[in-house]
Amino acid sequence: MTVAAETRRAVRAHPFLRDALRAGCVNYTAAARFLDVGEEEAVAAALGRYAEDLPDYERPAPAGRVRVNMRSGLGPTEDPEEALLRVADTLLAPGGGDLTGITATGDGVDPRSLGHVLARLDAEGVAVGAAGATDGVLLVAVNRRDGPDALRYVEDALE
Repeated sequence: MTVAAETRRAVRAHPFLRDALRAGCVNYTAAARFLDVGEEEAVAAALGRYAEDLPDYERPAPAGRVRVNMRSGLGPTEDPEEALLRVADTLLAPGGGDLTGITATGDGVDPRSLGHVLARLDAEGVAVGAAGATDGVLLVAVNRRDGPDALRYVEDALE
Protein backbone atom coordinates (compact mmCIF):
# COMPACT_ATOMS: atom_id res chain seq x y z
CA MET A 1 0.00 0.00 0.00
CA THR A 2 1.31 3.47 -0.86
CA VAL A 3 1.96 6.13 1.77
CA ALA A 4 -0.96 8.15 0.36
CA ALA A 5 -3.34 5.17 0.52
CA GLU A 6 -2.20 4.23 4.04
CA THR A 7 -2.59 7.86 5.16
CA ARG A 8 -6.13 8.09 3.78
CA ARG A 9 -7.06 4.80 5.44
CA ALA A 10 -5.68 6.03 8.75
CA VAL A 11 -7.58 9.32 8.48
CA ARG A 12 -10.85 7.47 7.78
CA ALA A 13 -10.24 5.51 10.99
CA HIS A 14 -10.21 8.85 12.88
CA PRO A 15 -13.26 10.83 11.69
CA PHE A 16 -12.38 13.84 13.88
CA LEU A 17 -9.17 14.24 11.85
CA ARG A 18 -11.07 14.00 8.57
CA ASP A 19 -13.41 16.76 9.76
CA ALA A 20 -10.44 18.89 10.82
CA LEU A 21 -8.82 18.39 7.41
CA ARG A 22 -12.09 19.43 5.75
CA ALA A 23 -12.23 22.52 7.99
CA GLY A 24 -8.63 23.43 7.12
CA CYS A 25 -7.38 23.54 10.70
CA VAL A 26 -4.76 20.81 10.88
CA ASN A 27 -1.05 20.96 11.47
CA TYR A 28 -0.04 18.25 8.99
CA THR A 29 3.19 17.39 10.79
CA ALA A 30 1.41 16.92 14.13
CA ALA A 31 -1.30 14.86 12.41
CA ALA A 32 1.34 12.70 10.69
CA ARG A 33 2.97 12.11 14.07
CA PHE A 34 -0.42 11.17 15.55
CA LEU A 35 -1.24 8.74 12.71
CA ASP A 36 2.19 7.08 12.86
CA VAL A 37 1.79 5.26 9.54
CA GLY A 38 5.10 6.07 7.91
CA GLU A 39 7.83 8.63 7.49
CA GLU A 40 6.51 11.85 9.03
CA GLU A 41 7.34 14.18 6.15
CA ALA A 42 5.79 11.90 3.51
CA VAL A 43 2.64 11.40 5.58
CA ALA A 44 2.35 15.17 6.14
CA ALA A 45 2.59 15.74 2.39
CA ALA A 46 -0.03 13.04 1.77
CA LEU A 47 -2.32 14.73 4.31
CA GLY A 48 -2.01 18.01 2.46
CA ARG A 49 -2.93 16.38 -0.86
CA TYR A 50 -5.82 14.50 0.76
CA ALA A 51 -7.15 17.71 2.35
CA GLU A 52 -7.25 19.36 -1.08
CA ASP A 53 -9.45 16.52 -2.39
CA LEU A 54 -11.96 16.68 0.48
CA PRO A 55 -15.10 18.81 0.30
CA ASP A 56 -15.21 21.81 2.63
CA TYR A 57 -16.54 21.12 6.11
CA GLU A 58 -20.21 21.92 6.58
CA ARG A 59 -21.86 21.49 9.93
CA PRO A 60 -25.08 19.47 9.64
CA ALA A 61 -27.88 22.01 9.61
CA PRO A 62 -31.54 21.06 9.39
CA ALA A 63 -33.42 22.67 6.52
CA GLY A 64 -36.19 24.36 8.49
CA ARG A 65 -37.44 25.05 11.95
CA VAL A 66 -36.41 22.48 14.54
CA ARG A 67 -38.37 21.91 17.73
CA VAL A 68 -36.35 20.73 20.71
CA ASN A 69 -38.19 19.36 23.74
CA MET A 70 -37.21 17.88 27.09
CA ARG A 71 -39.09 15.11 28.87
CA SER A 72 -37.99 13.94 32.31
CA GLY A 73 -38.57 10.57 33.88
CA LEU A 74 -37.52 8.20 31.10
CA GLY A 75 -36.78 4.66 32.12
CA PRO A 76 -37.09 1.06 31.01
CA THR A 77 -40.52 -0.24 30.04
CA GLU A 78 -42.03 -3.47 28.82
CA ASP A 79 -44.71 -1.71 26.76
CA PRO A 80 -43.60 -1.08 23.17
CA GLU A 81 -46.59 1.25 22.65
CA GLU A 82 -45.20 3.73 25.21
CA ALA A 83 -41.55 3.50 24.19
CA LEU A 84 -39.85 6.57 22.78
CA LEU A 85 -36.69 4.61 21.96
CA ARG A 86 -35.93 0.95 21.43
CA VAL A 87 -32.47 -0.58 21.17
CA ALA A 88 -32.57 -4.37 20.85
CA ASP A 89 -34.63 -5.54 23.85
CA THR A 90 -34.34 -2.29 25.81
CA LEU A 91 -37.23 0.14 25.57
CA LEU A 92 -37.27 3.62 27.14
CA ALA A 93 -40.49 5.41 27.97
CA PRO A 94 -41.76 8.10 30.32
CA GLY A 95 -42.75 6.75 33.69
CA GLY A 96 -40.47 7.41 36.61
CA GLY A 97 -36.98 6.62 35.36
CA ASP A 98 -33.92 8.73 36.08
CA LEU A 99 -33.20 9.84 32.50
CA THR A 100 -34.28 12.95 30.63
CA GLY A 101 -35.08 12.65 26.95
CA ILE A 102 -34.18 15.48 24.61
CA THR A 103 -36.02 15.23 21.30
CA ALA A 104 -35.47 17.30 18.19
CA THR A 105 -37.92 17.20 15.30
CA GLY A 106 -37.97 18.93 11.94
CA ASP A 107 -36.97 18.79 8.31
CA GLY A 108 -33.35 17.78 7.95
CA VAL A 109 -33.02 16.24 11.41
CA ASP A 110 -31.43 12.88 10.70
CA PRO A 111 -28.75 10.43 11.87
CA ARG A 112 -26.00 12.79 10.69
CA SER A 113 -27.50 15.48 12.95
CA LEU A 114 -27.41 12.97 15.80
CA GLY A 115 -23.68 12.48 15.26
CA HIS A 116 -23.13 16.21 15.57
CA VAL A 117 -25.35 16.41 18.68
CA LEU A 118 -23.49 13.50 20.32
CA ALA A 119 -20.12 15.10 19.60
CA ARG A 120 -21.32 18.38 21.12
CA LEU A 121 -22.67 16.67 24.25
CA ASP A 122 -19.41 14.76 24.61
CA ALA A 123 -17.40 17.98 24.29
CA GLU A 124 -19.53 19.52 27.05
CA GLY A 125 -19.02 16.49 29.31
CA VAL A 126 -22.64 15.33 29.18
CA ALA A 127 -22.91 11.52 29.28
CA VAL A 128 -25.52 10.06 26.95
CA GLY A 129 -27.34 6.97 28.20
CA ALA A 130 -29.09 6.19 24.91
CA ALA A 131 -29.68 7.81 21.54
CA GLY A 132 -31.39 7.25 18.23
CA ALA A 133 -32.42 9.07 15.07
CA THR A 134 -34.35 8.67 11.88
CA ASP A 135 -35.48 11.16 9.25
CA GLY A 136 -37.21 14.00 11.03
CA VAL A 137 -36.50 13.12 14.66
CA LEU A 138 -33.69 12.38 17.08
CA LEU A 139 -33.65 11.54 20.77
CA VAL A 140 -30.86 11.55 23.33
CA ALA A 141 -31.36 10.34 26.88
CA VAL A 142 -29.18 11.92 29.56
CA ASN A 143 -29.03 11.94 33.33
CA ARG A 144 -31.92 13.95 34.77
CA ARG A 145 -29.66 16.62 36.28
CA ASP A 146 -27.96 17.16 32.89
CA GLY A 147 -31.29 17.71 31.12
CA PRO A 148 -31.49 21.53 31.07
CA ASP A 149 -27.89 21.94 29.91
CA ALA A 150 -28.28 19.14 27.35
CA LEU A 151 -31.36 20.87 25.96
CA ARG A 152 -29.35 24.05 25.33
CA TYR A 153 -26.46 22.11 23.78
CA VAL A 154 -28.80 20.22 21.43
CA GLU A 155 -30.50 23.46 20.40
CA ASP A 156 -27.11 25.04 19.72
CA ALA A 157 -25.82 22.01 17.80
CA LEU A 158 -28.84 22.10 15.50
CA GLU A 159 -28.95 25.89 15.09
